Amino acid sequence: MVEIEYRKARVSLGDSDCVYEPAEDSFLLADAALEDAEPGMRILEVGTGSGFVSAVLLANLKDIYLLAIEINPHAARCARANGVEVIRTDLFRGIKPEKPENRFDLILFNPPYLPTSKEEKVPGWLNYAFDGGISGRETLDRFLDEVRDYLKPGGKILVLISSITGLEAVREKIKGMGFKVDIIERKKVSFEELMVVRGILL
Repeated sequence: MVEIEYRKARVSLGDSDCVYEPAEDSFLLADAALEDAEPGMRILEVGTGSGFVSAVLLANLKDIYLLAIEINPHAARCARANGVEVIRTDLFRGIKPEKPENRFDLILFNPPYLPTSKEEKVPGWLNYAFDGGISGRETLDRFLDEVRDYLKPGGKILVLISSITGLEAVREKIKGMGFKVDIIERKKVSFEELMVVRGILL
């Protein structure tokens, strides 16, 4: 059984090989989230996977309300076992924006960002952690089309992307949705550069 300790949090991956193991992208998003999150915030993590980023926030911040959503049933179970409140759903389908409790100060997302053809898909549930469609931005675009409905006024999003995803396309899309955009974390890893893009709702 794999266990990861990071910034006061201990996360177990259980015995499933269907759950994405936290890697450099997970660590970068967790670090960025710790910088932007504040006590008293309502926080939503989309696509929580093992619950790693949420567990780091819960281990380090008091008085936050944190909810996570995840499509992979194995990952959702894993996140719950790591102390994260999880709704199993595809992006925002399982939560209704008209309810005040479903408006958040901060929404986090590490989307699948690898450009993926039909022939390159990974078998089973783990594909959801990698498959960004042909552009690498298909799931991210779906997220961005809806995320405003789940933010409080002035709320923020933190999105992990890769240089292979196309920074300018992502930046322009987020700006077009009515956000102020900046890059708050960057890390060169192997053949790509990982970045955390922050959008602040104007």
